[in-house]
Amino acid sequence: MNPGEELRLGCDRLGVLLNTDAHNKLLEYLVLLQKWNKFYNLTAIRDPQQMVSIHLLDSLSVMPHLWAGQWLDVGCGAGLPGLVLAISKPDWQFCLLDSNSKKASFVRQAIIELGLRNATVQCIRVEDWKPAILFDGIISRAFSELGKFLRDTRHLASRQCRWVAMKGPVEHHLANLPSGCSVESVIPLHVPGLQAARSLVIATCEENRAT
Repeated sequence: MNPGEELRLGCDRLGVLLNTDAHNKLLEYLVLLQKWNKFYNLTAIRDPQQMVSIHLLDSLSVMPHLWAGQWLDVGCGAGLPGLVLAISKPDWQFCLLDSNSKKASFVRQAIIELGLRNATVQCIRVEDWKPAILFDGIISRAFSELGKFLRDTRHLASRQCRWVAMKGPVEHHLANLPSGCSVESVIPLHVPGLQAARSLVIATCEENRAT
């Protein structure tokens, strides 16, 4: 099965609707990722079909549980899930943040080559960043354990913000949360082509705006 067909079938199983433009741009993104990976070591996954399930479908699996607004992807790495979500939701706004300059450079170039007008990049430590806007949703695929994720990004959250953490088994992630923060829901995810357990943790914090 070629990557395009695997992506199409995987989206059908996830219940995610992609138009032709988004479908094609996701495949273009994979081509860029393979090209840059030869020099920048962006991901340990080399096989294009594995990239479809491990990167694209894993990122798309969260789509039904998100909401419109200003989004921040913390520790975006090679653009996962932020770039995938930006391609899939052109009416939403995404900022992708990573302190690794090589990864940030790749994401910046991918945004240019894919013609994405709803995505920007910041190369900075999240603790040090003081943006002009606050975010309605903050997502992370592999940034840190949940408590640290909330502590390090709380100053970036609008009053209506919720946090979305993409995890495997989640039991050990639910302890040591900052004061005023709680887990709203834990959603099991079933990603086509992946055998590993995947979960989505949605968290909220009272008085999100830093004082």
